[in-house]
Amino acid sequence: MKILIINGGPHKGNTWLLTEKAKKILLKFDKTIVFREIHISDVNLPFCTGCSNCFRRGHMMCPHNKIIQPIMDAIEDSDAVIFSVPCFQGHLPGILKNYTDHMAFMLHRPRYFTKKALIISTTGGVFANSTTKALADTLSGWGFNKCYQLPVTALSWNAYKPTKKDLRKTYDITRRFYLDVQSGKIHTPGVAVLIPFNLFQALCVGNKSMEEYPTEDTIFWSKYQGMRYAPGIPLTPVKRIIGWLMYLVGKKLSKTMVVTYKK
Repeated sequence: MKILIINGGPHKGNTWLLTEKAKKILLKFDKTIVFREIHISDVNLPFCTGCSNCFRRGHMMCPHNKIIQPIMDAIEDSDAVIFSVPCFQGHLPGILKNYTDHMAFMLHRPRYFTKKALIISTTGGVFANSTTKALADTLSGWGFNKCYQLPVTALSWNAYKPTKKDLRKTYDITRRFYLDVQSGKIHTPGVAVLIPFNLFQALCVGNKSMEEYPTEDTIFWSKYQGMRYAPGIPLTPVKRIIGWLMYLVGKKLSKTMVVTYKK
């Protein structure tokens, strides 16, 4: 099993300490796990400029692709990903937000349909929950199949010592994450994931958006035409119907709406 750990904080503080605890727990379950670490603070990623190249022409045309691509490839090569995410004012640290901004095109063109994530966050006071949820919502938009959240109130800014309760919570959630990854089970996507998948497909394929203003989105969605979600991902009959209804809504909107990225 290969697990990628992405440190989204500017240093190795309280959240990284808890991440190391989770790593040790995983090794107790399986000593053969191979870990790889990427520290966002070390890759010197410039700010996203909002140029829209990733949307219009493909992410390979991002001016910072040489930095982003290896991280994307590392996620693709892993069986699961752990995100170590300190809580900064109830949200992601700036350097991690900048990274997710670079990956925003995946909300239009998701890809990591079989990946699972464990999101760990500590806070000195409050809002660890909102931090993990913010990233979980983003990862679901990228296609991640399942996101486990481990928010912990550390009550410390620089000298956190996990309590027995914290360690028990870390063990329980890490165990669930490990067993799910090990099982290879693929979960049915939620309605909030099916809506954009089917809307974007309808808006980008077989209408005037595709003819008048072709973008990387139109190329991407052509391969999913007629599918309510990605191949190999299970859908219940009800969710297939929901996906189809969203597709019909998108087709109706496509008669008057053209998806462009013109400035």
